[in-house]
Amino acid sequence: MNEIELKYGCNPNQKPARIYMQDGGDLPVTVLNGRPGYINFLDALNGIQLVMEMKAATGLPSATSFKHVSPAGAATGKELSDIERKIYRVEDDDELTPLAAAYARARGADRMSSFGDFISLSDICDVATAKLIKREVSDGIIAPGYEPEALEILKAKKKGNYNIIQIDSNYKPDPIEHKQVFGITFEQGHNDALFNADSFKDIVTKNKALTADAINDLIISMITLKYTQSNSVCYVKNGQAIGIGAGQQSRIHCTRLAGDKADKWWLRHAPQVLALPFKEKIGRADRDNAIDLYTGEDQKDLLADGTWENFFTKKPDVFSKEEREAFIAKNTDVALGSDAFFPFGDNIERAAKSGVKYIAEPGGSIRDDNVIETCDKYGIVMAFTGVRLFHH
Repeated sequence: MNEIELKYGCNPNQKPARIYMQDGGDLPVTVLNGRPGYINFLDALNGIQLVMEMKAATGLPSATSFKHVSPAGAATGKELSDIERKIYRVEDDDELTPLAAAYARARGADRMSSFGDFISLSDICDVATAKLIKREVSDGIIAPGYEPEALEILKAKKKGNYNIIQIDSNYKPDPIEHKQVFGITFEQGHNDALFNADSFKDIVTKNKALTADAINDLIISMITLKYTQSNSVCYVKNGQAIGIGAGQQSRIHCTRLAGDKADKWWLRHAPQVLALPFKEKIGRADRDNAIDLYTGEDQKDLLADGTWENFFTKKPDVFSKEEREAFIAKNTDVALGSDAFFPFGDNIERAAKSGVKYIAEPGGSIRDDNVIETCDKYGIVMAFTGVRLFHH
């Protein structure tokens, strides 16, 4: 098949809409179920590149959760701790294959942003992964294949309308790509930048102790940024993105946004959050919204009389700003990537508040000296990659 008709484009008024191969050849994707839309395919085709590259770079099954053409989460299939199982909403009796663990971590990092996501998997979707996906609100999935039972589980989602796409894992895009804006055709070479340990050899700070785990996290950060709408910044820890700031006009706003998300991720590990007395039948989305409020500045809205009763069996204690800041300070060894250079040291100041110890960025700012000096102030290791990763 060389064409798939879509319901509409980005918006309902944008018709007709389709995807097709300009050379008349067959599409590398097959729709196994549902009717994916224009944005679904944008998410799917960006996400599948991300996870394939992450799998190739780390050797681990990988998953990403996309929303509006940027990842909300991305992760490799490392084993989950007991606390991670709880905060990622994995049940005690759930089987976790490496692929299922990757999905749980990608979906769980920023559950608010991942609501209604499009999932990409690096490997054939197995039953364990499908069972985790089954209980989440999601628009669709793309993978190189599906185990028969897994496919049937997924087909049952959304009253049988769940979008399921299979991609030919051997597909290679043309080295020259095109797109149109306002009737004008743009042409550029496909972004073939790849990352490995050699990408971070140009360490410009006094501290040069870049560990193997840190290198792995920086690789994940760079690959994630490659498919994130610019400007973008990505915090990574233990093989997964924990905070992604996408599409901001100012880099410091990217750093703050991603840092705030990383802090929220870490605060979900706090005893105060783990012990929240939720009602037994509270919905998954309602629970996520409540945790988001409880770990932020709007906590008083959640704990107001007449409101907390909707979520909890008893009123939780206040999680004070001082308590939150003290717990955030316990987060360490976080890696941070930026898709372009940091223009000012204020980005480093903000990153340090979220436990960042390793940074990778292209370099090339006229204020590189100021940025390096700020890294040295906090003992941060920073490597210049020389590779910019704008994505639009």
